[in-house]
Amino acid sequence: MSSENVAADQLRLLIERVERLDEEKKGIGDDIKDVYLEAKATGYDPTIMRQIVRLRKMQPHDRQEMEAILQTYLAALGME
Repeated sequence: MSSENVAADQLRLLIERVERLDEEKKGIGDDIKDVYLEAKATGYDPTIMRQIVRLRKMQPHDRQEMEAILQTYLAALGME
């Protein structure tokens, strides 16, 4: 087997892996959407839940810095 065939086979396998992972990602995205729909049907606010998920992903010091800046902006706009 020539090196061109090996390289082509390797490229094809890599592309197929990416395609499979994209399908899995789509499935996971659909599952997440279903969870938010279930939460909404139960009376929870999905928008707030998404914000909480985003905040939980942040490092504590980054979250504290963001909250401090938010408070500064709100105070500057007289919204506090």
